[in-house]
Amino acid sequence: MTTANTSGLVPIYDSMVAEHGDVPTQTREAAEEIQREVAEVLDWNRFRPGD
Repeated sequence: MTTANTSGLVPIYDSMVAEHGDVPTQTREAAEEIQREVAEVLDWNRFRPGD
């Protein structure tokens, strides 16, 4: 597949996003939120004596 052929895939992707939503972006955002929550829960620094 050449780069000229890959430009033809964009309308297909755009129509899938229109139909199903931007699943990759939604997944990435959910994963980032989970990572923030886990980092907060596993923050052992708050249990250190003297801090």
